[in-house]
Amino acid sequence: MAKLLEYPFTKKSIASLRRGDEVSLTGVVYTARDQAHKRLVALIERRKTLPFDLRNQIIYYCGPNPAAPGRAIGSCGPTTSQRMDGFTPVLLEYGLMGMIGKGERSADVVAAIKKYQGVYFITHAGCGALLSEYVTKATRVGFSDLGAEAIVALEVEQFPLIVAIDTEGRSIYDTRGKKKT
Repeated sequence: MAKLLEYPFTKKSIASLRRGDEVSLTGVVYTARDQAHKRLVALIERRKTLPFDLRNQIIYYCGPNPAAPGRAIGSCGPTTSQRMDGFTPVLLEYGLMGMIGKGERSADVVAAIKKYQGVYFITHAGCGALLSEYVTKATRVGFSDLGAEAIVALEVEQFPLIVAIDTEGRSIYDTRGKKKT
């Protein structure tokens, strides 16, 4: 049975999650991909205002498609997380609580997740149309000129996730010492 995670996210609720846990998330997540990450870090470095407050938030590595009639959003599947690895430690230091994507993360990101007590979730790749059914509202909040890579606040209900890296840095991708069957 999936653990429930509801907005607002807290250090306590995130700390209770363990690698491999299935999670059902209800609340707000912010989409952001490569170019949005680059701009967020540049704004942080210049001490400028961000399009949303990063503290205690979750970023979904996703570039959602436009909504079909009667839908909040179009297909919204995860993108490869490693492309954001160069920016992630800065965002975690600045208060980001978690990320959603697909695939492994670098050693630097795992160390930053552990240091700042964040969490990395994965979700079902190749199922963007299905994942869009969990989105009840989508609102652009920043970098509209980036088109599909603009930052969008997604309100989600029971969005399916798996904890890939927990606050202790334990990763589902770490297979050292485990027998392969």
